[in-house]
Amino acid sequence: MIHNIAYRTLVYGTEDEDRVRTALSNILPFSKPVKELIEGHYKNQVIILKGKTDKKSDVKAFLQSLENIKTSDKKRILRSLENKIDDKGNLFLRFDKQRAYLGEMKVVEHGDAIHLKLKLAAYPARKDPALKIARQIFGEENVH
Repeated sequence: MIHNIAYRTLVYGTEDEDRVRTALSNILPFSKPVKELIEGHYKNQVIILKGKTDKKSDVKAFLQSLENIKTSDKKRILRSLENKIDDKGNLFLRFDKQRAYLGEMKVVEHGDAIHLKLKLAAYPARKDPALKIARQIFGEENVH
């Protein structure tokens, strides 16, 4: 269902890097992010934590963790799938960092989040086949 998972989140100067790493590992326990330093808008230091996995065991663990998403969030994802999948079959999701730190998978729309790009195993790698796979992942049979 998923070829690979790419992830990225930012650590701002007001945030504790270890707490953000904990939030990331609560969403993706297998994550081993690479750290990159950049300069923020106000000349402050910002840390990017990013990585990618294509290991079947990692993908399977992530799919199982999606069962912990609240039904209301799954329904919201289903309603907005057209906007969350690009023409190459990538599904983009964002999870709240603060909630993730507490162990909750809360889907959000704002930018200050844990960003995931899921390369869906759609053939051909286009939007319509990817939509079908995403509907299977978050589909009505999984929404109780």
